[in-house]
Amino acid sequence: MAEKRKLFEEVSGDAPKPVQPQGGMIDAGKGHARKGIRAWLMVLFAMVVVMIVVGGLTRLTDSGLSITEWRPVTGAMPPLTTEAWESEFEKYRAIPEYQLENKGMSLTEFKFIYWWEWGHRQLGRVIGLVWALGFVFFLLTKRIPTGWTGRLVMLGALGGAQGAVGWWMVSSGLVGEMTDVASYRLATHLGLAFVILGFIAWYIYALGREERELMQARRSAEPKLFSMSTGLLHLAFLQILLGALVAGIDAGRSYNDWPLMAGNILPPFPFDLEPVWRNFFENAGLVQFMHRVCGYLLMIFGIVVWRRARKSPSTDTQFRFNALFAMLVVQMVLGIVTVLYLAPWHVAILHQLGAVILWALILRARFAARYPIAQSIRGTV
Repeated sequence: MAEKRKLFEEVSGDAPKPVQPQGGMIDAGKGHARKGIRAWLMVLFAMVVVMIVVGGLTRLTDSGLSITEWRPVTGAMPPLTTEAWESEFEKYRAIPEYQLENKGMSLTEFKFIYWWEWGHRQLGRVIGLVWALGFVFFLLTKRIPTGWTGRLVMLGALGGAQGAVGWWMVSSGLVGEMTDVASYRLATHLGLAFVILGFIAWYIYALGREERELMQARRSAEPKLFSMSTGLLHLAFLQILLGALVAGIDAGRSYNDWPLMAGNILPPFPFDLEPVWRNFFENAGLVQFMHRVCGYLLMIFGIVVWRRARKSPSTDTQFRFNALFAMLVVQMVLGIVTVLYLAPWHVAILHQLGAVILWALILRARFAARYPIAQSIRGTV
Protein backbone atom coordinates (compact mmCIF):
# COMPACT_ATOMS: atom_id res chain seq x y z
CA MET A 1 0.00 0.00 0.00
CA ALA A 2 1.40 3.41 -0.95
CA GLU A 3 2.56 5.56 1.95
CA LYS A 4 0.34 8.52 2.72
CA ARG A 5 1.96 11.93 2.36
CA LYS A 6 1.39 14.90 4.58
CA LEU A 7 -0.59 17.80 3.21
CA PHE A 8 2.25 20.32 3.61
CA GLU A 9 5.15 17.94 3.03
CA GLU A 10 7.93 19.49 0.97
CA VAL A 11 8.33 18.01 -2.45
CA SER A 12 11.69 16.37 -3.03
CA GLY A 13 14.07 18.07 -5.42
CA ASP A 14 14.05 14.90 -7.47
CA ALA A 15 10.38 15.30 -8.36
CA PRO A 16 9.75 15.86 -12.08
CA LYS A 17 9.29 19.46 -13.10
CA PRO A 18 6.19 20.49 -15.04
CA VAL A 19 6.70 20.80 -18.78
CA GLN A 20 6.59 24.43 -19.87
CA PRO A 21 4.74 25.17 -23.12
CA GLN A 22 7.10 25.99 -25.93
CA GLY A 23 6.24 28.66 -28.45
CA GLY A 24 6.77 28.33 -32.14
CA MET A 25 6.01 24.61 -32.44
CA ILE A 26 4.43 25.22 -35.85
CA ASP A 27 7.72 26.58 -37.16
CA ALA A 28 9.82 24.03 -35.31
CA GLY A 29 11.96 21.62 -37.25
CA LYS A 30 15.63 21.51 -38.01
CA GLY A 31 16.70 23.33 -41.10
CA HIS A 32 13.49 25.17 -41.95
CA ALA A 33 14.77 28.16 -43.87
CA ARG A 34 11.89 30.61 -44.25
CA LYS A 35 14.29 33.49 -44.81
CA GLY A 36 16.29 31.56 -47.39
CA ILE A 37 13.22 30.50 -49.34
CA ARG A 38 11.88 34.04 -49.14
CA ALA A 39 15.12 35.44 -50.58
CA TRP A 40 15.00 32.85 -53.38
CA LEU A 41 11.40 33.82 -54.19
CA MET A 42 12.40 37.49 -54.23
CA VAL A 43 14.98 36.68 -56.91
CA LEU A 44 12.32 34.83 -58.91
CA PHE A 45 9.91 37.75 -58.47
CA ALA A 46 12.48 40.22 -59.82
CA MET A 47 13.27 37.93 -62.76
CA VAL A 48 9.59 37.55 -63.67
CA VAL A 49 9.20 41.35 -63.58
CA VAL A 50 12.18 41.69 -65.94
CA MET A 51 10.63 38.98 -68.12
CA ILE A 52 7.39 40.96 -68.40
CA VAL A 53 9.28 44.13 -69.35
CA VAL A 54 11.46 42.30 -71.89
CA GLY A 55 8.33 40.67 -73.30
CA GLY A 56 6.78 44.11 -73.74
CA LEU A 57 9.87 45.41 -75.51
CA THR A 58 9.93 42.31 -77.70
CA ARG A 59 6.40 43.10 -78.83
CA LEU A 60 7.10 46.81 -79.31
CA THR A 61 10.11 46.00 -81.51
CA ASP A 62 8.04 43.48 -83.53
CA SER A 63 10.54 40.77 -82.64
CA GLY A 64 8.23 38.09 -81.30
CA LEU A 65 7.90 36.11 -84.55
CA SER A 66 11.59 36.14 -85.51
CA ILE A 67 12.15 32.60 -84.14
CA THR A 68 9.72 30.28 -85.89
CA GLU A 69 10.38 27.08 -83.95
CA TRP A 70 9.94 25.99 -80.34
CA ARG A 71 13.04 24.19 -79.14
CA PRO A 72 13.07 24.43 -75.34
CA VAL A 73 16.52 22.81 -74.98
CA THR A 74 18.47 23.09 -78.24
CA GLY A 75 17.08 26.59 -78.85
CA ALA A 76 19.25 27.87 -76.02
CA MET A 77 22.13 28.03 -78.51
CA PRO A 78 21.86 30.97 -80.94
CA PRO A 79 23.15 30.79 -84.53
CA LEU A 80 26.96 30.87 -84.45
CA THR A 81 27.88 30.64 -88.12
CA THR A 82 26.90 32.46 -91.29
CA GLU A 83 25.15 29.33 -92.55
CA ALA A 84 23.14 29.05 -89.32
CA TRP A 85 22.05 32.68 -89.55
CA GLU A 86 21.01 32.23 -93.18
CA SER A 87 18.99 29.17 -92.20
CA GLU A 88 17.11 31.06 -89.48
CA PHE A 89 16.54 34.00 -91.81
CA GLU A 90 15.15 31.67 -94.48
CA LYS A 91 12.61 30.29 -92.00
CA TYR A 92 11.54 33.82 -91.12
CA ARG A 93 11.15 34.76 -94.80
CA ALA A 94 8.56 32.00 -95.13
CA ILE A 95 6.07 33.50 -92.62
CA PRO A 96 3.38 36.13 -93.33
CA GLU A 97 5.04 38.88 -91.22
CA TYR A 98 8.05 38.99 -93.54
CA GLN A 99 6.08 38.61 -96.76
CA LEU A 100 3.43 41.23 -95.89
CA GLU A 101 5.37 43.73 -93.74
CA ASN A 102 9.13 43.21 -93.83
CA LYS A 103 9.89 42.07 -97.35
CA GLY A 104 13.40 43.15 -98.30
CA MET A 105 14.66 43.13 -94.71
CA SER A 106 18.43 42.68 -94.50
CA LEU A 107 20.18 39.99 -92.48
CA THR A 108 21.48 42.68 -90.12
CA GLU A 109 17.95 43.92 -89.46
CA PHE A 110 16.81 40.35 -88.90
CA LYS A 111 19.55 39.78 -86.35
CA PHE A 112 18.27 42.74 -84.32
CA ILE A 113 14.78 41.29 -83.88
CA TYR A 114 16.14 37.75 -83.51
CA TRP A 115 18.32 38.72 -80.52
CA TRP A 116 15.33 40.34 -78.79
CA GLU A 117 13.22 37.20 -79.07
CA TRP A 118 16.15 34.91 -78.23
CA GLY A 119 16.88 36.97 -75.12
CA HIS A 120 13.22 36.77 -74.10
CA ARG A 121 13.18 32.99 -74.42
CA GLN A 122 16.58 32.63 -72.79
CA LEU A 123 15.43 34.60 -69.77
CA GLY A 124 12.52 32.17 -69.45
CA ARG A 125 14.98 29.27 -69.42
CA VAL A 126 17.08 30.97 -66.75
CA ILE A 127 14.01 31.54 -64.57
CA GLY A 128 13.15 27.85 -64.88
CA LEU A 129 16.70 26.91 -63.95
CA VAL A 130 16.74 29.20 -60.90
CA TRP A 131 13.45 27.71 -59.73
CA ALA A 132 14.68 24.11 -60.25
CA LEU A 133 18.04 24.61 -58.53
CA GLY A 134 16.48 26.41 -55.59
CA PHE A 135 13.68 23.90 -55.13
CA VAL A 136 15.97 20.86 -55.32
CA PHE A 137 18.40 22.45 -52.85
CA PHE A 138 15.72 23.22 -50.25
CA LEU A 139 14.06 19.83 -50.79
CA LEU A 140 17.24 17.77 -50.42
CA THR A 141 18.39 19.71 -47.39
CA LYS A 142 14.92 19.28 -45.85
CA ARG A 143 14.50 23.00 -45.24
CA ILE A 144 11.03 23.41 -46.72
CA PRO A 145 8.49 24.24 -43.98
CA THR A 146 5.50 21.97 -43.52
CA GLY A 147 2.83 22.60 -46.12
CA TRP A 148 5.05 24.54 -48.50
CA THR A 149 6.33 21.83 -50.85
CA GLY A 150 3.16 21.74 -52.93
CA ARG A 151 3.11 25.53 -53.25
CA LEU A 152 6.66 25.65 -54.54
CA VAL A 153 6.01 22.77 -56.96
CA MET A 154 2.99 24.68 -58.26
CA LEU A 155 5.20 27.67 -59.12
CA GLY A 156 7.41 25.42 -61.25
CA ALA A 157 4.38 23.86 -62.95
CA LEU A 158 2.96 27.29 -63.77
CA GLY A 159 6.33 28.33 -65.17
CA GLY A 160 6.39 25.29 -67.44
CA ALA A 161 2.83 25.99 -68.57
CA GLN A 162 3.85 29.56 -69.32
CA GLY A 163 6.49 28.34 -71.77
CA ALA A 164 3.90 26.23 -73.58
CA VAL A 165 1.42 29.12 -73.65
CA GLY A 166 4.17 31.34 -75.05
CA TRP A 167 4.68 29.02 -78.00
CA TRP A 168 0.89 28.68 -78.46
CA MET A 169 0.83 32.47 -78.71
CA VAL A 170 3.76 32.71 -81.17
CA SER A 171 2.41 29.93 -83.41
CA SER A 172 -0.75 31.97 -84.05
CA GLY A 173 1.30 34.51 -85.99
CA LEU A 174 3.06 32.03 -88.26
CA VAL A 175 0.15 30.98 -90.47
CA GLY A 176 -2.50 32.45 -92.74
CA GLU A 177 -2.30 36.21 -93.13
CA MET A 178 -1.39 36.96 -89.51
CA THR A 179 1.41 39.47 -89.09
CA ASP A 180 1.09 39.53 -85.30
CA VAL A 181 0.17 37.02 -82.64
CA ALA A 182 -3.51 36.59 -81.76
CA SER A 183 -4.43 39.24 -79.19
CA TYR A 184 -6.41 36.86 -76.98
CA ARG A 185 -3.40 34.51 -76.84
CA LEU A 186 -1.19 37.44 -75.89
CA ALA A 187 -3.67 38.29 -73.13
CA THR A 188 -3.55 34.68 -71.88
CA HIS A 189 0.26 34.75 -71.86
CA LEU A 190 0.46 38.04 -69.96
CA GLY A 191 -2.36 37.06 -67.62
CA LEU A 192 -0.57 33.86 -66.63
CA ALA A 193 2.60 35.88 -65.98
CA PHE A 194 0.68 38.07 -63.52
CA VAL A 195 -0.85 34.97 -61.87
CA ILE A 196 2.65 33.60 -61.29
CA LEU A 197 3.82 36.98 -60.03
CA GLY A 198 0.84 37.14 -57.68
CA PHE A 199 1.53 33.77 -56.10
CA ILE A 200 5.21 34.59 -55.64
CA ALA A 201 4.37 37.94 -54.03
CA TRP A 202 1.83 36.36 -51.66
CA TYR A 203 4.35 33.71 -50.61
CA ILE A 204 6.99 36.37 -50.01
CA TYR A 205 4.62 38.27 -47.72
CA ALA A 206 3.67 35.07 -45.87
CA LEU A 207 7.26 33.94 -45.36
CA GLY A 208 8.18 37.34 -43.95
CA ARG A 209 6.46 36.39 -40.68
CA GLU A 210 6.43 33.24 -38.58
CA GLU A 211 3.52 30.84 -39.00
CA ARG A 212 2.38 31.21 -35.42
CA GLU A 213 2.37 34.99 -35.81
CA LEU A 214 0.18 34.69 -38.91
CA MET A 215 -2.28 32.46 -37.06
CA GLN A 216 -2.52 34.99 -34.27
CA ALA A 217 -2.85 37.90 -36.71
CA ARG A 218 -5.71 36.21 -38.52
CA ARG A 219 -7.83 36.57 -35.38
CA SER A 220 -7.70 40.35 -35.96
CA ALA A 221 -8.43 40.10 -39.68
CA GLU A 222 -10.81 42.54 -41.36
CA PRO A 223 -13.08 40.30 -43.48
CA LYS A 224 -14.91 43.13 -45.20
CA LEU A 225 -11.73 44.94 -46.22
CA PHE A 226 -10.18 41.64 -47.33
CA SER A 227 -13.22 40.87 -49.47
CA MET A 228 -13.19 44.34 -51.04
CA SER A 229 -9.47 44.15 -51.79
CA THR A 230 -10.05 40.73 -53.37
CA GLY A 231 -12.63 42.32 -55.66
CA LEU A 232 -10.16 45.08 -56.50
CA LEU A 233 -7.57 42.43 -57.34
CA HIS A 234 -9.96 40.72 -59.76
CA LEU A 235 -10.92 43.99 -61.42
CA ALA A 236 -7.24 44.92 -61.80
CA PHE A 237 -6.60 41.53 -63.42
CA LEU A 238 -9.39 42.17 -65.93
CA GLN A 239 -7.82 45.54 -66.72
CA ILE A 240 -4.46 43.85 -67.29
CA LEU A 241 -6.04 41.41 -69.75
CA LEU A 242 -7.75 44.28 -71.59
CA GLY A 243 -4.41 46.10 -71.69
CA ALA A 244 -2.89 43.04 -73.36
CA LEU A 245 -5.66 43.09 -75.97
CA VAL A 246 -4.90 46.77 -76.61
CA ALA A 247 -1.21 46.00 -77.00
CA GLY A 248 -1.86 42.98 -79.21
CA ILE A 249 -3.58 45.01 -81.94
CA ASP A 250 -1.83 48.37 -81.29
CA ALA A 251 -5.18 49.84 -80.27
CA GLY A 252 -3.42 52.38 -78.06
CA ARG A 253 -2.34 54.26 -81.19
CA SER A 254 -5.81 54.40 -82.72
CA TYR A 255 -7.35 57.36 -80.83
CA ASN A 256 -5.16 59.96 -79.14
CA ASP A 257 -7.83 62.23 -77.66
CA TRP A 258 -9.11 62.01 -74.08
CA PRO A 259 -11.59 61.73 -72.43
CA LEU A 260 -13.52 61.42 -75.72
CA MET A 261 -12.66 59.17 -78.66
CA ALA A 262 -12.71 60.96 -82.01
CA GLY A 263 -14.90 63.58 -80.35
CA ASN A 264 -17.49 61.08 -79.10
CA ILE A 265 -18.01 58.86 -76.08
CA LEU A 266 -18.07 55.74 -78.24
CA PRO A 267 -15.48 55.32 -81.01
CA PRO A 268 -16.71 55.22 -84.62
CA PHE A 269 -17.87 51.84 -85.96
CA PRO A 270 -17.44 49.83 -82.75
CA PHE A 271 -19.19 46.74 -84.21
CA ASP A 272 -18.23 46.74 -87.88
CA LEU A 273 -16.45 43.34 -87.86
CA GLU A 274 -18.25 40.08 -88.54
CA PRO A 275 -19.07 38.03 -86.59
CA VAL A 276 -19.83 40.52 -83.82
CA TRP A 277 -17.71 38.80 -81.15
CA ARG A 278 -14.53 39.61 -83.11
CA ASN A 279 -14.99 43.29 -82.29
CA PHE A 280 -14.28 42.62 -78.60
CA PHE A 281 -10.83 41.29 -79.54
CA GLU A 282 -9.91 42.88 -82.87
CA ASN A 283 -11.73 46.22 -83.21
CA ALA A 284 -9.13 48.79 -82.13
CA GLY A 285 -11.70 51.41 -81.15
CA LEU A 286 -13.89 49.10 -79.10
CA VAL A 287 -10.94 47.39 -77.39
CA GLN A 288 -9.44 50.73 -76.36
CA PHE A 289 -12.88 51.89 -75.18
CA MET A 290 -13.27 48.78 -72.99
CA HIS A 291 -9.80 49.37 -71.52
CA ARG A 292 -10.69 52.98 -70.71
CA VAL A 293 -14.04 52.09 -69.10
CA CYS A 294 -12.47 49.36 -67.00
CA GLY A 295 -9.83 51.88 -65.90
CA TYR A 296 -12.54 54.28 -64.74
CA LEU A 297 -14.30 51.49 -62.84
CA LEU A 298 -11.02 50.43 -61.26
CA MET A 299 -10.36 53.98 -60.09
CA ILE A 300 -13.88 54.40 -58.67
CA PHE A 301 -13.79 51.10 -56.82
CA GLY A 302 -10.23 51.86 -55.69
CA ILE A 303 -11.50 55.04 -54.02
CA VAL A 304 -14.27 53.06 -52.28
CA VAL A 305 -11.78 50.48 -50.98
CA TRP A 306 -9.31 53.17 -49.90
CA ARG A 307 -11.99 55.06 -47.95
CA ARG A 308 -12.98 51.82 -46.23
CA ALA A 309 -9.32 51.13 -45.36
CA ARG A 310 -9.02 54.51 -43.63
CA LYS A 311 -11.30 53.10 -40.91
CA SER A 312 -8.91 50.26 -40.19
CA PRO A 313 -7.63 50.17 -36.59
CA SER A 314 -4.16 49.25 -37.92
CA THR A 315 -1.99 52.15 -39.07
CA ASP A 316 0.14 49.68 -41.03
CA THR A 317 -2.90 48.50 -42.98
CA GLN A 318 -3.91 52.10 -43.63
CA PHE A 319 -0.43 52.89 -44.93
CA ARG A 320 -0.47 49.94 -47.33
CA PHE A 321 -3.82 50.96 -48.78
CA ASN A 322 -2.58 54.56 -49.08
CA ALA A 323 0.37 53.31 -51.13
CA LEU A 324 -2.01 51.24 -53.28
CA PHE A 325 -4.25 54.22 -53.97
CA ALA A 326 -1.31 56.51 -54.78
CA MET A 327 -0.01 54.00 -57.34
CA LEU A 328 -3.51 53.63 -58.80
CA VAL A 329 -3.55 57.39 -59.48
CA VAL A 330 -0.05 57.26 -61.03
CA GLN A 331 -1.05 54.34 -63.23
CA MET A 332 -4.15 56.12 -64.49
CA VAL A 333 -2.08 59.21 -65.37
CA LEU A 334 0.42 57.00 -67.22
CA GLY A 335 -2.47 55.45 -69.15
CA ILE A 336 -3.78 58.84 -70.22
CA VAL A 337 -0.29 60.00 -71.27
CA THR A 338 0.16 56.78 -73.26
CA VAL A 339 -3.04 57.53 -75.19
CA LEU A 340 -2.31 61.23 -75.77
CA TYR A 341 1.17 60.55 -77.16
CA LEU A 342 0.20 57.52 -79.28
CA ALA A 343 1.92 54.95 -77.04
CA PRO A 344 5.64 55.70 -77.48
CA TRP A 345 7.62 52.64 -76.40
CA HIS A 346 9.21 54.21 -73.30
CA VAL A 347 5.84 55.45 -71.96
CA ALA A 348 4.13 52.16 -72.86
CA ILE A 349 6.77 50.21 -70.93
CA LEU A 350 6.40 52.51 -67.92
CA HIS A 351 2.65 51.89 -68.06
CA GLN A 352 3.22 48.14 -68.13
CA LEU A 353 5.70 48.34 -65.26
CA GLY A 354 3.18 50.46 -63.36
CA ALA A 355 0.69 47.60 -63.68
CA VAL A 356 3.23 45.25 -62.08
CA ILE A 357 3.81 47.63 -59.15
CA LEU A 358 0.09 48.20 -58.66
CA TRP A 359 -0.52 44.43 -58.74
CA ALA A 360 2.07 43.86 -56.01
CA LEU A 361 0.69 46.70 -53.88
CA ILE A 362 -2.88 45.39 -54.11
CA LEU A 363 -1.67 41.99 -52.95
CA ARG A 364 0.35 43.60 -50.16
CA ALA A 365 -2.66 45.57 -48.90
CA ARG A 366 -4.90 42.53 -49.20
CA PHE A 367 -2.42 40.52 -47.15
CA ALA A 368 -2.50 43.19 -44.44
CA ALA A 369 -6.30 43.01 -44.32
CA ARG A 370 -6.05 39.25 -43.77
CA TYR A 371 -3.03 39.29 -41.45
CA PRO A 372 -2.78 42.74 -39.80
CA ILE A 373 0.39 43.50 -37.87
CA ALA A 374 -0.14 43.57 -34.10
CA GLN A 375 -0.29 47.08 -32.72
CA SER A 376 -0.35 48.50 -29.19
CA ILE A 377 -3.05 50.82 -27.90
CA ARG A 378 -0.69 53.76 -28.40
CA GLY A 379 -0.31 52.83 -32.03
CA THR A 380 3.25 51.61 -31.89
CA VAL A 381 3.91 48.45 -33.89
